[in-house]
Amino acid sequence: MFTLESIQLLLIIFFARVCDVSLGTLRHVMVIKEKRLPAVVFSFVEALIWVYAVSRVLSELSSPMTIIAFALGFACGTFVGMSIDRLFKIGDQVLRIFTVNGAVIATHLRDLGYRVTEIEGKGRDGRIDLLFVQLKRKKTAAVTREIRRLDPACYFVIDDIRVANVAIPAVRK
Repeated sequence: MFTLESIQLLLIIFFARVCDVSLGTLRHVMVIKEKRLPAVVFSFVEALIWVYAVSRVLSELSSPMTIIAFALGFACGTFVGMSIDRLFKIGDQVLRIFTVNGAVIATHLRDLGYRVTEIEGKGRDGRIDLLFVQLKRKKTAAVTREIRRLDPACYFVIDDIRVANVAIPAVRK
């Protein structure tokens, strides 16, 4: 039923789709972060691979397995692209921390070299401090662990930053 040649074709289609969809996912990330050169390069390579994969499927339309390999490659490529984005952690994030220990956390983060903006607020249970911290995505996990160590009951929200206009660069210690 399957020859070595047909298996090779299915694998080529599958891996071509994994590559082009992974690049497409990363291209979207670069577009959102306004990184033009990587977005253009990714889109060019993505289009080349896509045309190749589609041409291979269209040349073998009588085999439903080529269509399945194409679709599976798409699904796996989405996962791989998201995993690559998560691995490289490109860009900045803003960490919004809601805590009753704002002064302690803010001082600690400043000692680590982060800029922190403090806002006093009133929540359901009374006074609350809201802290804003801009940081590299690569640092987010370590900073949130540190915050949890200082205040296990705090609540935080993490947002990706598309563009930040910084007049004074942060001092890193």
